[in-house]
Amino acid sequence: MLIPVLTNFPLPLSDMGDILGGGLILTLGGFFILLAGLDTGQPFGGLGSSRAVMLAILAEPTLILVFVGITFLDHSMLPFVANHLLAQHPAAYWSPAHIFLIFAFFILLTVETGRLPIHSTIPYEIYMIDEARILEYSGPLLALLKWAGWMKQFLLYTIFLNVFFFPWGLSTTGSLGSVLLALLIILAKYGAVGLVMVAVDTLQSRLRFYRYQEPLALSFLFAVLAIVADQL
Repeated sequence: MLIPVLTNFPLPLSDMGDILGGGLILTLGGFFILLAGLDTGQPFGGLGSSRAVMLAILAEPTLILVFVGITFLDHSMLPFVANHLLAQHPAAYWSPAHIFLIFAFFILLTVETGRLPIHSTIPYEIYMIDEARILEYSGPLLALLKWAGWMKQFLLYTIFLNVFFFPWGLSTTGSLGSVLLALLIILAKYGAVGLVMVAVDTLQSRLRFYRYQEPLALSFLFAVLAIVADQL
């Protein structure tokens, strides 16, 4: 309800929160996944959780900073306002502040969705981060944790596509035909960004873990530059 998924107008009860509140909810979910990894008492769970915390030290503040940057740009905490501004005003879309925010958020997507080129889903402890946290889970609990990860990826992709990168193609009337068309367009967007993520994960050489701070520091720098550019 808080973010534009299929319609570019607010849904009922969408004024209950804002984009910063959504970011805090995502961070809270990640915190409980960390606890889930530690709760197993196995070395792989602790290993994955400790590595994930090291990534979160830079990733989560940068995510909040990106959300703050877009609120400075549209002077509102509601993502629907940002969608309208960027879709209707090319000057705002192509402004340096917005371009920096797109770069910062894209790097964050590679981290938050497990596509940073130090991640791996193969069972080797030198690479395992996200998978290590849930390695000891099975059955319904594993399904719940997997579903939570997919939902987080869905939400972040939706925010990136409909609020930052491609704010067009949403239903403006709410009619059945326009909503179905918006559904087809958003599925095409998901497919496109998914292919880009696969290319990043496949083509780029993997980094040693201690170099994780380099792309995250670059993302943080882009977010800071966006805020500075907006104020100038």
